[in-house]
Amino acid sequence: MVPIDLSSAPVHPHVPNGVNGVNGKKLNGVNGVNGTNGHATPKSPAKQFNPYAPRYADFLSNVSNFNIIESTLREGEQFANAFFDTETKIKIAKALDAFGVEYIELTSPAASEQSRADCEAICKLGLRAKILTHIRCHMDDARIAVETGVDGVDVVIGTSSFLREFSHGKDMAYITRTAIEVIEFVKSKGIEVRFSSEDSFRSDLVDLLSIYQTVDKIGVNRVGIADTVGCANPRQVYDLVRTLRGVVSCDIEIHLHNDTGCAIANAFCALEAGATHIDTSVLGIGERVGITPLGGLVACLYAANPEYVKAKYNLPALRELENLVAEAVEVSVPFCNPITGYCAFTHKAGIHAKAILNNPSTYEILKPEDFGLTRYVSIGHRLTGWNAVKSRVEQLQLNLTDDQIKDVTAKIKELADVRTQSMEDVDTLLRVYHSGVESGELELGQRHVLDRLLEKHRSQSQERMPAAAA
Repeated sequence: MVPIDLSSAPVHPHVPNGVNGVNGKKLNGVNGVNGTNGHATPKSPAKQFNPYAPRYADFLSNVSNFNIIESTLREGEQFANAFFDTETKIKIAKALDAFGVEYIELTSPAASEQSRADCEAICKLGLRAKILTHIRCHMDDARIAVETGVDGVDVVIGTSSFLREFSHGKDMAYITRTAIEVIEFVKSKGIEVRFSSEDSFRSDLVDLLSIYQTVDKIGVNRVGIADTVGCANPRQVYDLVRTLRGVVSCDIEIHLHNDTGCAIANAFCALEAGATHIDTSVLGIGERVGITPLGGLVACLYAANPEYVKAKYNLPALRELENLVAEAVEVSVPFCNPITGYCAFTHKAGIHAKAILNNPSTYEILKPEDFGLTRYVSIGHRLTGWNAVKSRVEQLQLNLTDDQIKDVTAKIKELADVRTQSMEDVDTLLRVYHSGVESGELELGQRHVLDRLLEKHRSQSQERMPAAAA
């Protein structure tokens, strides 16, 4: 029997080390599911109503009119594993700029001499993004900050009873006086200034609205709300932002921690209520479990208005950006990470696979190709369906009838009941089955013959291995 040609099998599109779908390369050099060839043309998706899009009734909504303040180089430095040297900070700043974020926020230059030097170095890069730094509401910090060349200063002070008693120990009258002094000083330098309360959702509402109105009247560019302990839920966020939108004319920024897993949902609700700026970090890194993740927020907003988000950001750059930060802080991109996670565009169940092959929109709200990625239909398992196997048969350009494909699918399920089959395992089985059919040795339902052909192939492969090694 002529040895069967087993070419290299494609691997999962989200496996690291530069394989399968990286740098825009597609499996087998072609488009579609697992690099689907042109044998089966997917049906064109009909124009569908998007239930996630902004509604006309949401007259305050900024879901399609927002700015991202990217805080990986400020909030992200507070992540437990984070240590960014100057070179790494510059790489991350350039990558964020290449992605297209509107603002990059840096650690206060008052934090250390190196922080100040790094801030000055990034300001000199000539990036398109505006460079901000985040400082305490204190004149000493403000004087240092305005000398670094930043485009804006983000001022913050705690307003909750917890922070007023156990952190800085100041009352609201002191906070208001100091805020006015610092804001007017920064404004006099001709750069942007934001004033934010800290621990906003545990602060007294009257205190919050009073100080926000005060700083709005003296011309602050933005006021900020901060869910510092991650306690807020989407309804609370919507209510507070909408209330604030009714009392200030300036922009509204929101900073959301993710302790209860609500940061992305809270950010979306904030935009619906009239917020204009969202703080993010790459992979959500930050104090404790971090803040709104950049990729997750982009995924959520893409679902609402994909054309706006595609025009606004360089979406294929997201994967490289997340890998850069993940390596810098020595973590792996989570398997469930929106867009770039190992399983983000993987389909397994048989009914899912069939629908995906006909029209990817049936089970995908995000289009992988818009992010420079490819979808993957897993077929080496007991849940597989013959339609998914048929797609792979067509990719391999094997000539099998539907009945034969159903027959070999049953064998895949049988083997997968023992252990999950890799794509290489499945390809071997398909080629052996096809070879048996072509030679006339194998007919429908002859499981014992197929077993014998598989065993023969394994023996031949083992015999070739020592010869190749020699």
